[in-house]
Amino acid sequence: MLGRRDVLGGGLAAATTALATPAIAQSTKTLSFLTWNIIDQEQLIRNWITAFKRVNSGVEIEWMDKKGPELPPFYQTQLAAGTPPDIIDIQGELWAEYAANGALLDLTPHMDEVKGRFNQDYLSGWVMDGKNWALPFYIAKTLLFYNKTLFAKAGLANPPASFDELLAQAGKIATSENTGFLTLNFDWLYWPLFAMNGVDLLTPDLKKPAFNTPAAVEVVEKLARASDSGAVNKISWTGRWVEPNGAFASGTVGMLHAHSASYFFVKGQGAWVSPQTLGIAQAPGFYATPTNHGFAISKGSRNPELAWKFIEFITSDPQAGQLATNRQILTGNSNVDRALLARMQKEDPLVYSVLETQVEHTDKLVGTWPLPNDSRVKDAFWPELQNALLGRKPAKQVLADAERRVARELSRA
Repeated sequence: MLGRRDVLGGGLAAATTALATPAIAQSTKTLSFLTWNIIDQEQLIRNWITAFKRVNSGVEIEWMDKKGPELPPFYQTQLAAGTPPDIIDIQGELWAEYAANGALLDLTPHMDEVKGRFNQDYLSGWVMDGKNWALPFYIAKTLLFYNKTLFAKAGLANPPASFDELLAQAGKIATSENTGFLTLNFDWLYWPLFAMNGVDLLTPDLKKPAFNTPAAVEVVEKLARASDSGAVNKISWTGRWVEPNGAFASGTVGMLHAHSASYFFVKGQGAWVSPQTLGIAQAPGFYATPTNHGFAISKGSRNPELAWKFIEFITSDPQAGQLATNRQILTGNSNVDRALLARMQKEDPLVYSVLETQVEHTDKLVGTWPLPNDSRVKDAFWPELQNALLGRKPAKQVLADAERRVARELSRA
């Protein structure tokens, strides 16, 4: 809409054009909304858009969905062009890089309106420099799945209570046909293995590496030996999502350390999965790494207040409840999640057992450092660690090399 100064500065022609524009065009506001690989919920999202437009006349919403590998480069391209989507669904720690680079809007001024509806430990996962940068869309954190049949064959009654017990049990399960343990490795999902041994990646101020310690060397050496023996399946260090989940679904692996979404993948591929055969537990020490999705607003949004109204609307109880029901997933909205858990306890006790772990011990979330160069720090640390776990380099050398690489990245931040 033209302001008074625009009309005066543009002369009579501009004023005539403005007056000739239909009133509905002048009042229309458009939002663009980018989501991360959730096309299976197309009908639900379109229903949300329709409902929002019903109470916000003159609003048009363009919805786009991109697969995981496609979304970050698409968003970067839009940023460079000066046309970022008003709202973006961000996964993992990518939000911290965008926020630090000035791409996201600080949501702190609005937080008093909605803060009470969310699990505070999950909500704090989008805080950097004392500012809130996103609202929860849906949440997941790591847990331990285990094959009760393989446990029984190995003479094991209960899931492990410590790191050493985890490796010992994995060794007992391992045979010529079976391996003992698998983990997902992207987005710091393996970090609980270090946290349960008292190893942290960085100093509390996030400025220096803290992982090159005797305890870390011991952890890496134990994991490397277990990988060499077959106690730990090497897909833990070479796969990403499909490969480790598929290996566990085959029924030949004793334990899988993964986030809650893995259950639905494993169940879909594993005919053996049932309440009698699949065990659910917290990882030793209750440590877990989240891999959450959150809604953020681009700083370049042309309608930031309207964008806030939309994410406030779709994270409220009615809309979040619809997503929870459709996907059997937790949303971070405490009321909605309690209702889903109560329903699943009656309808599907195994799903309930999985989801219950997601709201327990949320004070033990690790691997959530709000780093403005998170992806570069990952790229500095992970390849070196992988070299040790696959027996290519000794643990001491790997950790020393990784320390130098991570320190260099931190100094560039």
